[in-house]
Amino acid sequence: MTDKSCTRNDNLAWVAGSDAPEKRTVNLGFMALSDSASLIVAATQGFAQPYGLTLELKRQTSWAGLRDRLLSGELDAAHSLYGQVYGTHLGLGSAPTEMAILMGLCQNGQAINLSEPLRQAGVTRADALAARVRQHGAKLTFAQTFPTGTHAMWLHYWLAAQGIHPLEDVNTVVLPPAQMVQHLKTGHIDGFCAGGPWGALAVDEKQGFTLATSQMIWPDHPEKVLACTRAFVEQYPNTARALTMAVLEASRFIDASDDNKRSTAQLISGGEYLDAPLLAIEPRFLGFYEDGLGYAWRDDHPLRFFADGEATMPWLSDGMWFMTQFRRWGLLREDPDYIGVARRVHQLTLYREAAEALGIVVPEHPMRSSRLFDGHVWDGTDPAGYARSFAIHARSSAIAAASL
Repeated sequence: MTDKSCTRNDNLAWVAGSDAPEKRTVNLGFMALSDSASLIVAATQGFAQPYGLTLELKRQTSWAGLRDRLLSGELDAAHSLYGQVYGTHLGLGSAPTEMAILMGLCQNGQAINLSEPLRQAGVTRADALAARVRQHGAKLTFAQTFPTGTHAMWLHYWLAAQGIHPLEDVNTVVLPPAQMVQHLKTGHIDGFCAGGPWGALAVDEKQGFTLATSQMIWPDHPEKVLACTRAFVEQYPNTARALTMAVLEASRFIDASDDNKRSTAQLISGGEYLDAPLLAIEPRFLGFYEDGLGYAWRDDHPLRFFADGEATMPWLSDGMWFMTQFRRWGLLREDPDYIGVARRVHQLTLYREAAEALGIVVPEHPMRSSRLFDGHVWDGTDPAGYARSFAIHARSSAIAAASL
């Protein structure tokens, strides 16, 4: 790894006396995805030890398994899907358990890929896909990674914007991200939405092509978070703060230079982490994309881990957006207390303490405004109205509930 001395902070106020971590060994879950990088770097490159922590990385094979181990206490904290945390908190697909988001882990970097047979059939644009869906015959099958997760929401949102009802016009299945390419290859699915490196690997192995990236849907969108149960934060507040500081430093290190990104990509490609070819990780890690259709570009909104704190800030409006989509798709039968739930889940005080100790600027207002690709503006001011504003939505909660 590249020398990180320029990013280290000598303020170790949280490691002594009453601020010392109550629990010094933290079991940290992660999935084999490029956006788990800051946890891997924090655990293996010396970012945790100055805060009195040892981070034990635990690779998981599915998001459902990760959730269950987090709730059982087998994992203390984990690389988590933003929407999954809210789904667990609200009791969607499992018993409601109060959850906590310590910080954001990344923005951008996911992809919607279609299969090689669809490419050969000329279905290489959104309008061609919509035309194919309108044809009579067997429905296309798309995979996402978890019913309340980010990939389900990106896939639903993108399909609906093309006039395709994600709950009625196509079939959807849940698969672990590392299995997407194999299922595409065998013809079990016609497309998928997942994080890197699996979209790039499908292109590299000529099993499909990238039709859209998640940052095309929402530039600099929220993606993975560092999550734990609220009970963990309440029992081990100093540990949670120290963990946040260690991961914040690792996030800042990764984004500091392309050299740091390259060395990080090399690290995480290893068998104990992603176990994937470096050539499927590094280019998109650096923002270089090829879609498998002959087009290559440098993305203006690449996968990013820090971005001067914008990517790590646990914006309340980000969490609220996922609840609006749960309401839109019938996963919630009534509007929740959007801001109240978000304030309960997001550990803003703890994040502010950790960030400010590291010299990271924390915005005074925990809401942000974004324009998505279909023209809808999201700023969190009217979540109930926003959830009702879409022409395509669940016609009944029974349809959406069946997917859980």
